[in-house]
Amino acid sequence: MKLLVLGGTEFVGRAFVDEAVALGWEVTTFNRGTHEPRAGVTALRGDRTAPGGLAALERGEWDVVVDTWSWARAAVGAAASLLAGRAGHYVYVSSRSVYAPPVPFGADESAPVVAVAADDGDGDYAKNKAGAELGAVAAFGDRALLARAGLILGPHENIGRLPWWLSRIARGGPVLAPEPRDLGLQYIDTRDLALWCLAAAERGLGGAYDVVSPPGFATMRQLLETCVKVTGSDAELRWLAAEQILAAGVQPWTDLPIWLVGEDHDFMHGGDVSKAVAAGLRCRPLEETVADTWEWLQSIGGRPPMRPDRPSVGLAPELEARLLSQAQ
Repeated sequence: MKLLVLGGTEFVGRAFVDEAVALGWEVTTFNRGTHEPRAGVTALRGDRTAPGGLAALERGEWDVVVDTWSWARAAVGAAASLLAGRAGHYVYVSSRSVYAPPVPFGADESAPVVAVAADDGDGDYAKNKAGAELGAVAAFGDRALLARAGLILGPHENIGRLPWWLSRIARGGPVLAPEPRDLGLQYIDTRDLALWCLAAAERGLGGAYDVVSPPGFATMRQLLETCVKVTGSDAELRWLAAEQILAAGVQPWTDLPIWLVGEDHDFMHGGDVSKAVAAGLRCRPLEETVADTWEWLQSIGGRPPMRPDRPSVGLAPELEARLLSQAQ
């Protein structure tokens, strides 16, 4: 199989490249060249936001194209239109954020999507992803696979969610842990996302799929206790009720990454993914994702790379100290 990855050097795109190379695929990447390409791939250069920036893609044929773009949605339509006659399948890594709120627990791919046009400029994340989906489908039709991911974790994460928890727990001592302990979590390891998408594209699957683990695949307690285990830390998890944490002004998802409450939890951690599971989605154990992320984080000195377009995450030490005095 011949694969073209638009991007391919960071987090999700990198996982696609690594997994495809391991499968023996012939891989080409296309990006601006701000990061060194992986050994063993053909690297094409170009800036898809600049006039004439797709020139390097005007020649060549591929079985599968993978696109993880999150910004101005017209860029996906332009690339897909250029490649439609020379590529077999277009995998667009989208997001469950495309669904119009409120998104109830148990929603699947039939839920309404935010209203948007494919040729609009840069907007918010949800509209960018939804508009990009339209561009991919306009060019490739049922040869476009829309992989609507949820929370993505794993090695090379450049958002900082799991790396923050690992780093905080590795420092040891009392650690604020948000109740309820059995809060169900739903996420996808970036490598499992890549493997499923590549296999689905090879089989010719098209249309929208929510690609994330089943609801309750892990719990908040399992996640944090696993972080303690893999880091070998003496950290003591001190659990505090959600109401007390929220009353102190703590922001779920940003101050305490991954943790969500109410409607936000129902949306992020409650998607019905039976369609993807029936199509072969398999998720590796939580312990493997956490351990591999910790090993990678240590290998780069403990400071993960961060996307410039995303806010930093993590609880301020002084606020954590104040809340720990109330925790058990």
